[in-house]
Parts: sequence; C-alpha cells; structure tokens
Amino acid sequence: SPSLTEAKEFIKRLKRQTDLCNMVKTVRALLNNNNTVTVLRSGLHAIFNEKSLDVTKDLFQEKFRNPKKRQKNIQLKCLKNFISSLTSSTDIRDLLSCLSSDLQTFVIKPSKSKEAFKEQASDFMLKWNLLLSNVGKILTINRTDSFG
Repeated sequence: SPSLTEAKEFIKRLKRQTDLCNMVKTVRALLNNNNTVTVLRSGLHAIFNEKSLDVTKDLFQEKFRNPKKRQKNIQLKCLKNFISSLTSSTDIRDLLSCLSSDLQTFVIKPSKSKEAFKEQASDFMLKWNLLLSNVGKILTINRTDSFG
C-alpha cells in the first residue's frame, strides 16, 4: 500500500491539476471577451510606456558574482512577447506556446549542464514571480479597469 508521503504528494498534484484546469477555464473566458482583452493590453502597454517597471528593471540589472551569467531582462522580454501574442482570438495554447518558446531560447538552451539549468531556472522563476507581482500591484493601484 502507498505510504502516507506518497498519498500526500498525490493529493498535492491533484489539487495543482485542478487549480490549473480552473485557471485555464477562467483565462479562456477572458480571452473570448474582446473588451476585456483590449483593456488589459492597454493597461499592460501603459505600464511599459510609463516606465512603471523601472524599479523592477533595476533589480534585474544587479551585478551577479559572475558578470557572464548576468541576465538581460529575460523576464521583461518574455512578458512583452506574451503581451504581443495576447488578442481576443488567441487560444490559451498559443500563449503557453509563446512562453514555452521563450523559455527554450532564454533558459533551457543556454544552460550547459544540469546544475547550470537548475540555477538558471531558479533565477528565472524568482524574477518572473517578482515581475508578475509588481505588474499585478501596478495594475491594481493605477489601472483598476485593466486588472478587473
């Protein structure tokens, strides 16, 4: 019989799967609403045009121990590519494909070893979460219509 740890892990994965399915349903509904997508895109473009993310950019420019490993705003490039792919007729699979392609280009291919990949992926996720958190805060405070 499965151990308690295996059972807990299975339940955790099942919950994650359910959360992802619910998120996909929500995003699909939003993508089918032309007005919602238009307002969201304009809010996201405004964030870049107003330089609201300059503080975040500065965090990404910090000097790492090894300057050769410095990331050049990979997360901002990914977000801009994601936004340019975002239209009311876009299927969520196309958005995920765009993000997947960027991850291949910026994170997976440049990694020379398993250890390098783990470090690169971990760094990407940390900064991606920070970026999305900051975008969410800016939309919530300055552009309520876009966030809603």
